[in-house]
Amino acid sequence: MAPSATHIKGSQCHSARVVTTGRRRITSRADLELVAFDLFDRQGFEQTTIDDIAFAAGIGRRTFFRYFGSKNEIPWGDFDGELARMRRRLAATPPGAPLMDAIRQAVVDFNRMPPEQLPAHRRRMAFILGVPALQAHSTLRFAAWRQVIADFVAQRTGDRPDDLLPRAIGHAMLGVAVAAYEQWLASPGDDLCELLDSAVRALGSAFGREGASGR
Repeated sequence: MAPSATHIKGSQCHSARVVTTGRRRITSRADLELVAFDLFDRQGFEQTTIDDIAFAAGIGRRTFFRYFGSKNEIPWGDFDGELARMRRRLAATPPGAPLMDAIRQAVVDFNRMPPEQLPAHRRRMAFILGVPALQAHSTLRFAAWRQVIADFVAQRTGDRPDDLLPRAIGHAMLGVAVAAYEQWLASPGDDLCELLDSAVRALGSAFGREGASGR
């Protein structure tokens, strides 16, 4: 599994906060994420409160909740928006494209980002996969991700989304994606998109891409 954030005892948190006095107020969701990530690294995810994050960002609690519904949402960023983008990407797939090839391309595209964003994304995924307190929230997010895959498979095969094949492919796709991310976190020199592409190709061979290309 991915490494968890380094914990600092709560008694040390107050001395760390003093240096934030006079900081420019945070005015974007992305900036607030980075402030929170720094605190998670120093204090630990569970030891960091919403008040800590708001104070470090130079904002109030009410302003924090304009950006995020809870602390658990912070590592996920704009996940809902990216998930909607992946759904649109799958919906735009040409009808004749093999099913698993279409999913592979959509999953790789979902995880593609500019090189300058990779360090922050690595921190994000280390929290998501490595912090036990996030697992319950992550289960809900992973279920939504699997549903996008299952809906697409069902549309292409004529099954219902809760039939065995769409559900199985959704779960299997999530499994290979998580495995690719764990490898990426453990081996900083690896290319994330290449890992995902390779893993999904292997899964496609197991399912039989021609046999699952639609009815």
